[in-house]
Amino acid sequence: MARFKYEGRDTQKIRSGIITASNRRDAIVKLREDGIKTIEIRQIETSALQKDITIGNPVKRDQFIMFLRQFSTLMRAGVTIVDTIRILSQQVESKALGKTLAEIEDELRKGNTLSDSLAKHPKIFEPLTINLIKAGEMSGNIDESLDRLATHYDKAYQTRQKVVSAMSYPAVVGVIAIGVVIFLLATIVPMFVEMFSSFGGELPLLTQFVMQASNFIIAYWYVIVIGILAIIIFFILMKRNEKGRMLLDTALLRMPIFGKIFKKSALARLTRTLSSLFSSSVPILQSLTMVEKVVGNEVMSKVILASRDSLEKGGSLTEPMRNHWAFPPLIPHMISIGEQTGSLDHMLLKVAEFYESEVDAETDRLKALIEPLMIVVLAALVGTIVLSIMMPMFEMFNNVDNL
Repeated sequence: MARFKYEGRDTQKIRSGIITASNRRDAIVKLREDGIKTIEIRQIETSALQKDITIGNPVKRDQFIMFLRQFSTLMRAGVTIVDTIRILSQQVESKALGKTLAEIEDELRKGNTLSDSLAKHPKIFEPLTINLIKAGEMSGNIDESLDRLATHYDKAYQTRQKVVSAMSYPAVVGVIAIGVVIFLLATIVPMFVEMFSSFGGELPLLTQFVMQASNFIIAYWYVIVIGILAIIIFFILMKRNEKGRMLLDTALLRMPIFGKIFKKSALARLTRTLSSLFSSSVPILQSLTMVEKVVGNEVMSKVILASRDSLEKGGSLTEPMRNHWAFPPLIPHMISIGEQTGSLDHMLLKVAEFYESEVDAETDRLKALIEPLMIVVLAALVGTIVLSIMMPMFEMFNNVDNL
């Protein structure tokens, strides 16, 4: 899409401004539809600095959820799709989403369907969104599909935020603890080194250890920096490799304490996504293909792919799940009941709600336990350094008293 500066005349006066369109001709047509006869129009050149540079999805999840809620509300109020998109393009917080909606409005005016228009912007609209809206178009219930999407993303977002919150506290406290220890070893301890060396005699083992650690940090600080960068690069390279992702995700799920939270969070996301797709009558093989891509864990993705292959060959959907350690017996059992009763989407929704509540409970327990534990660890690290400084000083005072 390009931006054009125009000058034109309507029935009352001369107007000027900026309009977005795919080309000059479309811009003139768009102005004519708005009742403006073009006098002059020229394209605005966009410099490299003005271009939007985005990595991943440029729209925040909470902003996208709000967009879906507003879209559904306007549709229920009887506003046409084109007018709804035009209204939302002018009021959404995200500039990237607003610009994309303006382009989608142009596509709709050309006679394209909403789902096809959304599919042209894969960075913002995921396959799940496009397929559920396409299902809503076929059934004539786009507003219900939008509501279902908003609820799906909202629940997934809340669960993710719970996990992030539980993980961020120990990470932040851990970084602070390491920073405090390095500061003490690099600045405070060296101030006492010369004084201790003038005492003569043998220093306590704890003091010797702390002094050696201080000397190492001062002399080889670059080794620590290189080590941290090497670890970061290692994880980036592992994430870009299929086998590497499998190893990392396996380790993540098997991790003590935290592994349970990651596992239940992924299972909640998987079952809720499947429930949303099944309730919108998306074909089961297509649903499994999409879930495999959005589950966010390579281990579970492989199991979903195996389930899809099993179905294609006339086998059971649940058999690969029953034989894999990442899937607890509850999931294949509930899926089997859902298949027998014809309420698979409902059963999967119940499983998703169960695991979401489990994530809530696990994260609350973890935060309650880890806060005092991290405080004790931080106090122990700082206390060790302080004690290593105080012990020789106590010995010096004792020697003075004896004299």
